[in-house]
Amino acid sequence: MSTVTIYGGANMIGGNKILLEDGDSRLFFDFGTTFKTRDLYFEEYLKPRPGAGLLDMLEMDLLPPLEGLYRPDFVPSGDVWARCHDRPGYRELERVDGVLVSHAHVDHTGYISFLREDVPIYASATTAFIAKAMQDSSMADFEKEVCYVTRRAPASDSGYLKPQRESYRQRPFCFADTPDLSPEAQEFWTRSPNHILGGDNKRRKGLEAAPFTTDSATAGDLPVRFFPVDHSVHGAGAWAVETSAGWVVYSGDLRWHGSAAEETKRFIHEVASLRPRLLLCEGTRIPKDAEASELELTNYTEREVYDRALRVVQAEQGLVIADFGPRNIERLETFLQIAEQTRRKLVILAKDAYLLEAMRLVSPSVPALSSSREMLLYQDLRYQVEPWDQNLRNQFGDRLVSARHAHDSPGDYILCFSFWDAKNLIDINVHGGTYVYSSSEAYSEEQEQDFRRLREWLRHFDIGSVGLPHERRQSISKLPEEEQGLHSSGHASADDIMEFVREIGPRTVVPIHTENPGYFLEHLRNTDVEVAIREYGGSLTFG
Repeated sequence: MSTVTIYGGANMIGGNKILLEDGDSRLFFDFGTTFKTRDLYFEEYLKPRPGAGLLDMLEMDLLPPLEGLYRPDFVPSGDVWARCHDRPGYRELERVDGVLVSHAHVDHTGYISFLREDVPIYASATTAFIAKAMQDSSMADFEKEVCYVTRRAPASDSGYLKPQRESYRQRPFCFADTPDLSPEAQEFWTRSPNHILGGDNKRRKGLEAAPFTTDSATAGDLPVRFFPVDHSVHGAGAWAVETSAGWVVYSGDLRWHGSAAEETKRFIHEVASLRPRLLLCEGTRIPKDAEASELELTNYTEREVYDRALRVVQAEQGLVIADFGPRNIERLETFLQIAEQTRRKLVILAKDAYLLEAMRLVSPSVPALSSSREMLLYQDLRYQVEPWDQNLRNQFGDRLVSARHAHDSPGDYILCFSFWDAKNLIDINVHGGTYVYSSSEAYSEEQEQDFRRLREWLRHFDIGSVGLPHERRQSISKLPEEEQGLHSSGHASADDIMEFVREIGPRTVVPIHTENPGYFLEHLRNTDVEVAIREYGGSLTFG
């Protein structure tokens, strides 16, 4: 008999943490940050306390109460587990054979940070390198220690957990889709974030590297297969695990209207031949309620995004700001082409440049500063330049664009900023221009509030906008026609998902990563597929 237990991703989008048990083998599908729950209690200036370790995370149900699964150095003084014995889902879980990661979005990877550092992480090489680049370029944050950890120990008698000065300790990774890493890639993977290239690093905190492998045929004692799929981030994939009860398939997040559509189609064909016993299936774009189901959810292609965004940029002689996630390489390539077509340069932030250079080490087709003269590096104001940033500035010093450059020649650039970079507008001090929003809609009240703040920033600087979503409860039809189609979703539509399930033909499907699992029941009613809906902590045993 086999069992799956849903510890995250039940009746919500993101935060996937799904435990598969078969015999003595235990594997997790993803272990992501549950933003929906986190946003109930925390925000930018009210965060979980690093010195409290697991306490805040367990008390507010951000982590499942699985005693033995987490880092011992995160266990504060006192019996934190005694407070959890009556919580739904509590159990002892001292051994896990690995985490099968679908892709590099934080709602699928973020809370790997809290797992014991000896738990192996299985992922595509691109996913792993994205995760390391993001951790390297982030401020020290105990919620983001995905690839390497800073160990903690109690400080004096207070019980406060204090970071130790010893080297970072790397987690063991298995790269699921590559036969080998180049010497350059290996150097990056084992490099401390404090390392200065060509500098004196004797007094800098090092990285104690862990062995990595490219043998992903098994995880624990179970045969596993990784399938690349089309999504809004490179390196995304689905997983299949052969259990004693048959194949269990985890979709991750996927679509087949992007440039990697053939990979998803190949996955569907190959996994259908396995005759899966169980399918764990995402449903991000499934309508939440009857009112929302009336919306026309169109699968815009990246070519359509290009055509619409190009017209917007061509019509603007002054400043253009493009808001999209640089991990979305298709969108980056779209705006790089638009920059070339309109005789502008695409200006990216240092953290995004660092990410692209890391991705290029394992995915050479990724555009980066080192491969494109049409891309420049924005030199924002910083009190302190971190080593990773200094390395970029040293390497690409002739490609730096300052606020003064943007002020003097706003029509020469497309600036890749988001809401979080709005402060740069004060330094640039240009009034007028166009803000092109080319990313996803808001999925939470906090994100909606960010959009409201962004509109105030744009209003202050007299910058027009296209593509910015309206309030969440307003119909998408309220967007003018010319503002639609500036984003191509990373997820399949509801109709596509239902067709996906029918084509694979599992005996049982468990809806995850959706706010409306009942949609599966309604639309698969006349098929041979059993729909099993589980709440948080709910299990399904099958044979």
